[in-house]
Amino acid sequence: MLKRRRFKQTQSLQDRLAIFAKDARDKAETLPAGPDKEDLLKRARQADTASHIDEWANSTGLLPPT
Repeated sequence: MLKRRRFKQTQSLQDRLAIFAKDARDKAETLPAGPDKEDLLKRARQADTASHIDEWANSTGLLPPT
C-alpha cells in the first residue's frame, strides 16, 4: 500500500491564498483582454472568497457571512 506524502505547511492558508490572488492579479495585468485574463481574475476572486470562508469558519463567533 502506498503511503501518503505529508509535509507541514510553513505559511497559513490565509497567507497562501493572499499570495496566490496577488500573483494572479499581477499576471492578469500583463495580459491583453481575453479568456486567459478573465480566467486569472476569476481564480483570484475564488482565492479571496476561500480566504473569507476560512476566516469565517475559524472565527470564534461563527456568524453567518455578510
